Amino acid sequence: MIDWVVDANNITKTYQMGEIDVHALCGVTVQIQRSEVVSIMGPSGSGKSTLMNVLGCLDRPSEGDYYLDGESVATLSDDQLSAIRNRKVGFVFQSFNLLPRQSALANVTLPMRYAGTDHQTSVKKATAALELVGLGDRVHHKPSELSGGQQQRVAIARALVNDPAIILADEPTGALDSKSGKEVMELLLDMNKKNGTTLIFVTHDPRIGEMTQRTIQIKDGLIEEAV
Repeated sequence: MIDWVVDANNITKTYQMGEIDVHALCGVTVQIQRSEVVSIMGPSGSGKSTLMNVLGCLDRPSEGDYYLDGESVATLSDDQLSAIRNRKVGFVFQSFNLLPRQSALANVTLPMRYAGTDHQTSVKKATAALELVGLGDRVHHKPSELSGGQQQRVAIARALVNDPAIILADEPTGALDSKSGKEVMELLLDMNKKNGTTLIFVTHDPRIGEMTQRTIQIKDGLIEEAV
């Protein structure tokens, strides 16, 4: 039996823009196995960001079924969706999304604070996560005291700290120079090899697509091909 960590069937997403219905997703089916490394690719306006928002529990589909790590999430309330997102999904964004006045350690403890983890455990796990991404000597540095590549490593540590079912990386190297981008990709792929972390990259960069096990191409709200 295949262990689908992402099992989304016939997903549609429609937005209302005044009196016009905009069909961002038109009956999309996506299944991703546990420990798989997948890229979702497509041009601007293809629906890939909308699909990422649904898969990451940032938004609900208008229609369709979605099971994340075995849990049905398509019809959950906002509060329930937020709780599932905090437990099951780690995010890595192009813009890092770090709190500028907080240390690397405080940024990484954030998901655990939302989850109600006690302070001592949060600090211990966050410190271990920062050591894992090579920032054990930077735990008290603020984002402004770190390079772009180091800031993205903090974001990766934050994404990993709650042991999520999936990590969603949205253009994770987009704001980095080529050397830092290569290092960040190597770090994420190494975590997949060592820990079986399921990685989903949302990108327009064919170089990232070439580094993943499978590519899902989306265009005009439809899956064009999955290879």
